[in-house]
Amino acid sequence: MRNAHRKITRKKAIIAAAGVALAAAAAFAIPQASAHNSRPAVPSVDQMRGMVGTAWATDPETGQTLITADSTVNSDQWASLLTARSDKVQVQRAPGQFRLFAEGGDAIFAGQGRCSLGFNVTMSNGAPGILTAGHCTAAGNQWSLTQGGRPVATVQESVFPGNGDFALLSYNNANTNAPSAVDTGNGTVQIQRAANPRVNQNVLRMGSTTGLNDGRVTGLNATVNYPEGRVTGLIQTTVCAEGGDSGGPLFTPGRYGPRPDLRRRR
Repeated sequence: MRNAHRKITRKKAIIAAAGVALAAAAAFAIPQASAHNSRPAVPSVDQMRGMVGTAWATDPETGQTLITADSTVNSDQWASLLTARSDKVQVQRAPGQFRLFAEGGDAIFAGQGRCSLGFNVTMSNGAPGILTAGHCTAAGNQWSLTQGGRPVATVQESVFPGNGDFALLSYNNANTNAPSAVDTGNGTVQIQRAANPRVNQNVLRMGSTTGLNDGRVTGLNATVNYPEGRVTGLIQTTVCAEGGDSGGPLFTPGRYGPRPDLRRRR
């Protein structure tokens, strides 16, 4: 299950959850003041939390909130976001647009859609399964390892939008050898366990388009406002990604293994 990865052409801000590379786009209308007042009304912080094109993340250790706005947020909306700044609230711009990457370690396919296999997992019944992005499953219920190939996995559960963006697929053959490893395109990294991320932690992300890339965690419990709906409980990182990287694993070798070679990532 090894792929040839295309060279990266540009970087984008990413919101990731459980190794799933994500993003979004659209517009948000700020309520206007009445006719006798020419100045637009400033929305409350609660109203701004629903602004499409924004992501809200927190650092539980410092209590700080990080608001990130993409290029679809206009000047009036940006000005309203700036009113929320304080010692506990940071506001920043991100280049490009937050959008879904509806394709994506090793590629998996359904219909015309392509996503990444995030992690091989063991399901509650002891059978082998696949963890990937929930928004990917809009492409189909049966997934293969090659475009148009024989289905090898079936969607059992999918969440998007809602509290996360993830899907659980079961291997159609219960005897499938599904190693707990990430194919980096230049060797494999063994995955020992799941772990809770920390702000400023260095992480790696593997995708079938751009290959292996690194970055750091910038916020936890992030909320992204997609046109399709709000998604909560995400991990915000600086790792770059392109279309085709959705569902890819987010991981850190740490003391559990050697650091993969990043020379092939560009």
